[in-house]
Amino acid sequence: MKIGILTRNEESWCSAQLRTAMERRNIEPINMRFQRIVARVGAEPTASFGDIDVLRDLSAIIVRPIGRGSLEEIIFRMDMLHRLERLGLFILNPPSAIERSVDKFYTSALLEEAGLPVPRTVVTESADEALKAFHELGGDIVLKPIFGSRGRGSTRISDVNVAERIFRAVDFHHQVLYLQEFIPHGSSDLRALVLGGRVLASMRRVSDSWKTNVSQGAKPLPVNLDEEVEEIAVKAAEAVGCELAGVDILESAGGPVIVEVNSQPGWRGLQSTTTINIADEIVKYVLHRIKR
Repeated sequence: MKIGILTRNEESWCSAQLRTAMERRNIEPINMRFQRIVARVGAEPTASFGDIDVLRDLSAIIVRPIGRGSLEEIIFRMDMLHRLERLGLFILNPPSAIERSVDKFYTSALLEEAGLPVPRTVVTESADEALKAFHELGGDIVLKPIFGSRGRGSTRISDVNVAERIFRAVDFHHQVLYLQEFIPHGSSDLRALVLGGRVLASMRRVSDSWKTNVSQGAKPLPVNLDEEVEEIAVKAAEAVGCELAGVDILESAGGPVIVEVNSQPGWRGLQSTTTINIADEIVKYVLHRIKR
């Protein structure tokens, strides 16, 4: 059996963990990069990676971060994943879930429609409307890129003059202004890793600032989530369509609030807080889904 690992960096820690977990089961891992995949219509093979016929030779594909690219490149990558899924190849996560979760507005809307707690959010293309929203949201907001992860590009703004300068700069470059109210949460948040409808592992991330991403220096600590938070995390993954998801939750004075659902989560920090072998569980889940 061969399973593809679609990654921009085959030497990354998570990809290496997945390879090791596969090799323990006598599965051959195939490291793949989008740039080397060839798709065909009206010719065979439908998709190839070097000498690999993707549909014939692979039993599944695990998608690690899609990576950067032009609009055309990203659209082609997703179109290709959708086609492979339609033709029967199991892909983790489903392409539709990747598309939803990478778009913060789409994700926030789906979560709210599912009755889940999210921060008040305003999205606009107009600097003038964003300034109105700044006051509407209490004069303390987080401006985020509509596409992005790991806290990159997220900026907390509590000064109206600074807000106006930033909003007008973003507007000038024809980018979308995605504003969320700042939720006081001390210097920590919760990350729940959901796999197959259950919380596989969780951690508290403690930081020296309001950003709590491990990739930006936050410290991962073990935590036992209460039943309410676990249920929220599972429902958040389901709302976006993720079979595997990293769900980030803030503990506010009014209760838990979901701030992100990541469809291609890393787990190096989380692995340090648990005895569960996360890569092993992911591979076991993929095998279960293939058989099902």
